[in-house]
Amino acid sequence: MTAPENPVDTVTLTIDGQEVTVPKGTLIIRAAEQLGTIVPRFCDHPLLDPVGACRQCVVEVEGQRKPVMSCTMPVAPDMVVKTHLSSDMAKKAQEGTLEFLLINHPLDCPMCDKGGECPLQDQALAHGANISRFVDQKRRYSKPVAVSSQILLDRERCVLCARCTRFSEQVSGDPFIELFERGALEQVAIYEDEPYESYFSGNVIQICPVGALTSAGYRFKARPFDVVTTPSVCDHCSAGCTLTVQSRRGEIQRQLARTNMAVNEAWNCDKGRFGYAHLTSELRIAEPKLRGTDGLEKASWSDVLLRVTGAIQEARDAGPGRVAVVAGSRLADEDAYAVAKYVRTVLHSDDLDHRTRFAAPGEDAELTALVGHETAEYRDVEDAPVIVVAGLDPEEEVPILHLRIRKAWRAHKARIVVVGPHLGTLADIAWRRVPTAPGDEAAALRALLDDDGEVAEALRGEGAPVVLVGERAGAGSVTAGAALADAVGGKMAWVPRRANARGCLEAGLAAGILPGGRRLDDAADRAEVEQVWGVDLPAERGRDLHQILTDAAAGRIDVLHLIGVDLVRDCASPDLARRALEKVKLVVAQDLAATETVSGFADVVLPATGTQERFGSQTNWEGRTQRFAKAVDGPVLAQEDWEIVVQLAALLGEDLGFSDLEQLRAELARLGVRETPHAWPDAAAATPAEEAEDGGLRLVVRPLLLDRGSMLTGASELLATARTPVVDLNTADAASSGITDGDEVELSGAGNTLRLVARVGHDVVPGVAVVPANSTDVPAAALLGADGAGVVTVSALEPAGDPA
Repeated sequence: MTAPENPVDTVTLTIDGQEVTVPKGTLIIRAAEQLGTIVPRFCDHPLLDPVGACRQCVVEVEGQRKPVMSCTMPVAPDMVVKTHLSSDMAKKAQEGTLEFLLINHPLDCPMCDKGGECPLQDQALAHGANISRFVDQKRRYSKPVAVSSQILLDRERCVLCARCTRFSEQVSGDPFIELFERGALEQVAIYEDEPYESYFSGNVIQICPVGALTSAGYRFKARPFDVVTTPSVCDHCSAGCTLTVQSRRGEIQRQLARTNMAVNEAWNCDKGRFGYAHLTSELRIAEPKLRGTDGLEKASWSDVLLRVTGAIQEARDAGPGRVAVVAGSRLADEDAYAVAKYVRTVLHSDDLDHRTRFAAPGEDAELTALVGHETAEYRDVEDAPVIVVAGLDPEEEVPILHLRIRKAWRAHKARIVVVGPHLGTLADIAWRRVPTAPGDEAAALRALLDDDGEVAEALRGEGAPVVLVGERAGAGSVTAGAALADAVGGKMAWVPRRANARGCLEAGLAAGILPGGRRLDDAADRAEVEQVWGVDLPAERGRDLHQILTDAAAGRIDVLHLIGVDLVRDCASPDLARRALEKVKLVVAQDLAATETVSGFADVVLPATGTQERFGSQTNWEGRTQRFAKAVDGPVLAQEDWEIVVQLAALLGEDLGFSDLEQLRAELARLGVRETPHAWPDAAAATPAEEAEDGGLRLVVRPLLLDRGSMLTGASELLATARTPVVDLNTADAASSGITDGDEVELSGAGNTLRLVARVGHDVVPGVAVVPANSTDVPAAALLGADGAGVVTVSALEPAGDPA
């Protein structure tokens, strides 16, 4: 075996007569794996701290008086180890451990959810006795115990390996599941007054080595030998987690985390694990529809396509700028590119956007500069001594990034610095806070090194800091974050929330932005794209979302084509979106689900396929592109988004140049990332935050991971674990309004009201109210003005009187 390059930090030992050299500090069980020897184990997991709980991984070490736990003992120079393959003592000890584990364990493998993929089952066959000497009554418990709405516990199956409790404490930081009692009574349980509430709870099911922890949705539905397994990528956020989709008879049975140490390691969040019910929910769009006198009615594909292209022709005849396209960030890379090319080459327009938020001034220049520059990745976050987080709540927006930040904090005491008006879920691990008014994050980032305080000192210390900038950070924050990272020898990353926002950016799915980080207003960039596409591009930047909706509401747009976006609930100004949708002559909705936008405003409905129903690729926040495969068939009449725009182009007399996915990918590769990235724009002077009116608070709308988004439709067990929406208020603001923690309050703004429970504390800066985006009947953005900003008044509600 080849020895590591640096012999100073290595150890050479012998295992079963074979010499092996491994890094110093390696556990015996890992060293054996280097030789292809798998020592039996239950409690051991490479991403959890060793605990030696199950006693199954015993080996014999020369010089030791008794068997050694190979999962807890590091190697030593010239150590001689004998595993069960060469040691009768180790073999007998493992057989004895298995016999004890099976004393009370039920022998009903055909009924158990873990049957067919159970380490206990496999090891009992490989290392256990073929008969049992135990003749007494086995221990029994009432079952199942609902650990949460989606996790069920069969206590008699538990082997007390502590994998679940260690994951909850060490990885997710949600230590509500614990081992209770001692001896024969020891068992996994939860506190009655503290139920297991975690965005990562499904991981304990997957790492459980027996059938003790099971999924409420998968329980007794299928077996691993009865399903088709397909590799995929999660489409719920920009983390880019790799998944395994398992289907049976054409229906998805479960989704599991697929090991990818560079991205999600071996974990995923519950939204990615359980959030696939929307594909078969009652709101799923399965057929084309046209709006008639009785609402939306079934139609043929030819009818709907001709209706759309006919309206586009009429709009063209009426003058330029009468057609616009708004897409969501769920689109795959291939779809985003096809739509971007369709708008520019067929509609001869630059009026398009993939964002539901309103773009900040100068954002085009910042984001196109981002593409091509070396930005931070997960490994950089894990290794960083200081992590600056601005305008981002990782656990709610990109949960796997949150786990990597926690790992850095736990492993080497990384210092977490939060910049912005709200601490959010980083409150428990934040080292320092840099409070700002909403939108002032850029100025705060620029000023971090000007101060001689602890934060500046830490940033200038050893190691490479990482700066993470979210979408809620104000104008100029990406540029300021890049400048800060460059000044201290670190790295910066822009972290959007939605699954393929980075991919849509790189595909050119926004006004003024061309594929590969090119700019429409750059002559050389425009010429490169024109050469590949064979057409002249629009010379001037088109309209972004805010401009499109403003013009639509004013009657200046006739056809609005929506692709995978629910403007009524997700737009930065639902009121402006409604006014625009009401005014437009023809609203085309190309989507998966009958959202409020589709049911209330669409004149033409085009059914699209979901991620699990097709082949494609997505690009996560790192800029890492990963392909996914088709796991199940979608509705018979649903089509892939790129296929739909290819047909629209053909009916409009144009050829997009590709008729299958490989042709599309080949063209996309020709327009790869710009060879030389654009320079970062000049850092703009800080724009002072607007002062709220007397008695008013500036509203900050932030997303929660589990909300009322259409892609969580039908996921009842998952939604039962959603966090209760509250409004976060500063202690001083609450006191001035006579509000105490837990009071029900009413928020008023832009002619709308919203009732929530107040959470009062110092996690929020004064003058600000923080509200979840899409967790209530009325979306929080309804309290904002047409520009996506606004001030709200918050007042305490009188408690209901006692009934007479």
